[in-house]
Amino acid sequence: MSDRTPKFGWGHININVSNLDRSIAFYKRIGFEDFRPGIPYLGLTNETEPAGMPDDSAQALGLPSGTRGRACILQLGDGYPKLDLIEVVHSGPENAPEHASQNTMGETPKQPLTNQDTGIVRLCLNTRNLAEDFETLSKQGVIFLSAPQPAKDAMADIATCMDPDGALIELIQVHRDKWPAPPSSGG
Repeated sequence: MSDRTPKFGWGHININVSNLDRSIAFYKRIGFEDFRPGIPYLGLTNETEPAGMPDDSAQALGLPSGTRGRACILQLGDGYPKLDLIEVVHSGPENAPEHASQNTMGETPKQPLTNQDTGIVRLCLNTRNLAEDFETLSKQGVIFLSAPQPAKDAMADIATCMDPDGALIELIQVHRDKWPAPPSSGG
């Protein structure tokens, strides 16, 4: 057994969506830009007709053989992480009309996680002017859970919106000058 600790760097955050075009429009509205019009290593494009994902890629992601889909990669600036949006379309009997509301495991898809759930529940984006961004996005039809709210001791202002499928996106304006000093590590 090795004492080596893996050294990771950011790659991407993936969000499965029900309608790729609608989701691209939403994420561009909140500041994302195109990076790639598909995900080449998964064999997916953003073309109207869903492409087949190679079976080994599908298996690596826990998806059934024959999975089809559409996808794109978006970014904020030139850095990482990137944002992968994938509209998964399944082939075979599970895609028959009587199973249209079921996922690849024959289960009814779950609603997006909420802030009370366990797991990755929201994506957080930093902003320099939350009040202005909230006003702009609200006028464009973006749905928010509330108007911007001050966090504890005014160390940040926070507002959370939803993407077209209900995934939560926290917008935060941090006020570092109001944070307490970190505890000293003296011993």
